[in-house]
Amino acid sequence: MECADLGHLVFLPRGDTALTRRSREESGLSVVVVRFNRRKSRYERQGVLVEEAALARAEARCLADAEARRRRRARDARRRVAEDERFAAAFAAEILRLFPGCPPDRARAIAAHASVRGSGRVGRSAAGRALSEGAVFSAVVAAVRHVDTPYDQLLMSGVSRYEARRRIAPAVESVLRAWLDAGAEAG
Repeated sequence: MECADLGHLVFLPRGDTALTRRSREESGLSVVVVRFNRRKSRYERQGVLVEEAALARAEARCLADAEARRRRRARDARRRVAEDERFAAAFAAEILRLFPGCPPDRARAIAAHASVRGSGRVGRSAAGRALSEGAVFSAVVAAVRHVDTPYDQLLMSGVSRYEARRRIAPAVESVLRAWLDAGAEAG
């Protein structure tokens, strides 16, 4: 560190976004510290090196407005919960539009599961948020696969994913067809 003329900097570990941002703003020189994760084959951010005086000023600024940031986080969390509820309701309505024979409580359960924020599931993808038919169809197929078939037991017994999906395909198709046909009969 000394030979790179970075010996005067202090390490600030990742985790507090406001403190990191303000420390970098206050510091004349900052360095991002990364570490290679062999298991994931990528670099991961560990923190930053900043000037000690800049870190002290940033900590003072963060302490001064900690209560306001806490209130904003709480308000944002409530807003996100309301948004998630509206999105899950719209997702469930789209499921019922595409699969009219699907029981409403099952459609709500599928929508709630597929639309969990941060889950990486199809409901949170760009297509899912846009309520595209393909994303909704994929979510319904996945739910039927896990709830109405022995798919999970097949995977746990060592059957490959491809083979397990091939084996349960007729059962999934049967449930989907029943949900589609029930809507056709009603309409």
